[in-house]
Amino acid sequence: MPSLTCMTWDPATAAAVRPDRPVVVVGAGPVGMTAAATLAHEGLPVVIVELHPEPRPDWRASTFHAATLELLESIEITDQMHAEGLVVPTYQFRDRVEGLVAEFDFRLLADETRYPYRLQLNQQHLVRMLFDRLQQDPGVQLRFGTRLTGLRVAGDGPVLELEGPDGHTELAASYVIGADGPRSAVRNAVGVPFEGFTYPERFAITSTSVDLQQLLPDLGHVNYVADPEEWLFILRTPEAWRVVWPVPPELSAEEAGDPDRLQRQLQRVAPCEPGYPVIDHQVYNVHQRVAAAMRVGPVLLAGDAAHINSPIGGVGLNSGIHDAMDAARRLGRIARGEADVEAELATYDRVRRTVALEYVQADTQRNTDRLRERDDAVRRQHQDDMRAIAADPQRARAYIRRVSLLESVQRFGIGRPPAELQEEALR
Repeated sequence: MPSLTCMTWDPATAAAVRPDRPVVVVGAGPVGMTAAATLAHEGLPVVIVELHPEPRPDWRASTFHAATLELLESIEITDQMHAEGLVVPTYQFRDRVEGLVAEFDFRLLADETRYPYRLQLNQQHLVRMLFDRLQQDPGVQLRFGTRLTGLRVAGDGPVLELEGPDGHTELAASYVIGADGPRSAVRNAVGVPFEGFTYPERFAITSTSVDLQQLLPDLGHVNYVADPEEWLFILRTPEAWRVVWPVPPELSAEEAGDPDRLQRQLQRVAPCEPGYPVIDHQVYNVHQRVAAAMRVGPVLLAGDAAHINSPIGGVGLNSGIHDAMDAARRLGRIARGEADVEAELATYDRVRRTVALEYVQADTQRNTDRLRERDDAVRRQHQDDMRAIAADPQRARAYIRRVSLLESVQRFGIGRPPAELQEEALR
């Protein structure tokens, strides 16, 4: 585990952002790559440090919401994403026995966003697009196959100790963005607790080429299916249909992935006589955790390094991208001498933790509890509530604004200067 030493950084004497003191982004997943691309767009020198030797083909997250697509316009990647992605304007809440409960239509927001829908696109495609671009950028250095082994911070900035293809090296930085996932080496190095809990059950995600809408004609492209024994999350991506279900704690990953068991579970979703070809299958632990701080001195945490949550709602990836762009915009102002360093970094910590706690954690926990509720009376009440919201255009609009993260972005902005947020709070 990397260690932190000499945490004596002083923003008044911090090193300027320059080629010999770049911003270092640790982690080259979708959040890290977005941070690097946004920093490069701001004209800052960037080094990306990634443990794996090449971009990882991770199938896990696949939803991009309206607020995120609007933000990604600033780095000119949304057209390419749309060329490969699937536009989904509606999603459904369903009951495994009773079928459709309520359907929500993002087109209710057509007057306030250019993207009144969810874009389904597996996250590795965004990583690939940005990787291809950043390889060509002379201001960006990609250091794949490199492990962070130590981090020390002196008065003028951080120094990272790295182990990679060239052996042991040190890299002086002006700022560090830790976007290296839930086991974040950066977060551990700066000693920030990861507060929260882990669900007793794990989640399994299984992808198949069978078109589930041919078997269940009223199925939407995105479906949250409540059931007290085995809830489901079913969604369409450009490559495949994906089904998420809970794995009991006593079941091993090998048992959960047994081909016969997978077939039985998929057949219970919808009978398919020829059987289901399985393209991909993963079992993973699920947590609700938020870092006790998202900034320590010149070190910022973003994405899964800062907060992890249930995937029910599709906001983890999106909020991580918001972290990345918020951090990059603030560092851009700092590098240009347009901002007070301490005020900007403190605002990043306060705003992004607030969003993680009040929106991401709160909503995903509520969504997950709704799907797995065992009390029949409570389940009926949830169904009635969802039907009532969907039937009322004003309530449905407010609901969709929140789940698409438009509400949180309107409330806090992304990278808004501290003075603007303070003025608004005083109104």
